[in-house]
Amino acid sequence: MAQSVAAVRERAVRLPNDRWRPLEIAVWLVAVATFYLLPGYLVLGSQILIIGMFAVTLDLILGYAGIVSLGHAAFFGLGAYTAGLLAVHGFGEPISGLIAAAIVAGIVGYLVSFLVVRGSDLTRLMVTLGIGLMFYEAANKAAFITGGVDGLSGVTMWKVLGVFDFDLNGRTAYVYSLVVVFLMFVLARRIVNSPFGLSLRGIRENPRRTPAIGTQVGARLRGIFTVAAAMAGVCGALLAQATQFVGIDTLSFGRSADVMIMLVLGGTGRLYGGLVGAAVFMIAQDYLSGINPVYWQFWIGALLVAIVLFAHGGILGGLGTIRAKLARAR
Repeated sequence: MAQSVAAVRERAVRLPNDRWRPLEIAVWLVAVATFYLLPGYLVLGSQILIIGMFAVTLDLILGYAGIVSLGHAAFFGLGAYTAGLLAVHGFGEPISGLIAAAIVAGIVGYLVSFLVVRGSDLTRLMVTLGIGLMFYEAANKAAFITGGVDGLSGVTMWKVLGVFDFDLNGRTAYVYSLVVVFLMFVLARRIVNSPFGLSLRGIRENPRRTPAIGTQVGARLRGIFTVAAAMAGVCGALLAQATQFVGIDTLSFGRSADVMIMLVLGGTGRLYGGLVGAAVFMIAQDYLSGINPVYWQFWIGALLVAIVLFAHGGILGGLGTIRAKLARAR
């Protein structure tokens, strides 16, 4: 009896919870400190925050639900064009643009989810890749609306809350991006630490046995796919508002591939992996492209190979392994 009680307690400890650890708090304090310590890099910093959160939305479906996607940029681009087109046509209120982007991307994500959740991993790869290419070519064809390869210019945003104007130094854009990204991250964190998130992990680990305990696999996968699509749309809208420009590359396969690389670098299924991977990837890209604008991708590829070979589970996975070894040594 005592052994069974101890086993139940051990399993209970492993259940996800919403307690903020000191290291998590430190991550967001670093983001706040960047505003004061690195004022010359706020434009890059806001883009790291946005793309990092975009990687987190991919982690929700890949790292937690096991849905492989090569077309996640479709929802990112939909959100960017939604907010951009609203601003171009005279409605540049930022928060309303984010809401509209979430609605549009969420509706499209819900419709696409019926195609995605039905197949295996290879089927999902092909379906998401095909849908992403379709949206990209549709935006390219509708150049009279989207601007085509030249991008959507003339995006003029109103003041945030009617007070804070978007400045050239990126101060308002950074603070605005940080607040929105933090709120979305709190939502993502609450999802993965809830019973719903726990059921997603069960589906990822064993999709055939999970229905035996009463879990509606299809409904859960469609739900998280829709939520991730809506949040990706908000990220796209946030980037369009911060840069006041929407390029067709927001819908491209390259965007999906880059965010996949960032997630692999940081570590899938770890929530902070997307933020860490985006920071490492974009800082390395900025530094290496400054040294050699042509061959910088060689070193990014070398970094990716090194992480995959020597750090199982990405950067966070490697750090976790080192910490576990040190704990055992003590």
